Amino acid sequence: MSLYYVQKLIYELNRDPNAAKRFEEDMDGLLEEYDLTEEELVAIRKPDIGLLYVLGVNGQILMHYSALCKMPWDDYIQAMKDGIEEHGPVRAGLYARTGGGAV
Repeated sequence: MSLYYVQKLIYELNRDPNAAKRFEEDMDGLLEEYDLTEEELVAIRKPDIGLLYVLGVNGQILMHYSALCKMPWDDYIQAMKDGIEEHGPVRAGLYARTGGGAV
């Protein structure tokens, strides 16, 4: 898994208006620049916030990405809970070390 690259991509989308614009206009071209697994690509394209959370994406970064995707706050929180229910405990990152994201 390439958690570093997923988080780097989402961080750049959150911080760089040009990256966000490119994401809207040429998502595939932008995503090709990152070493992502098929599962990560699917989660980013959908967007599947719950799966991204289970993959280990930091909640602070993920929160801003969900806002970029126009997801309301309550839906963001529910998506993380649903992700754990559907995909199992958090697999990597900080939340995996603090109890697996159990809610």
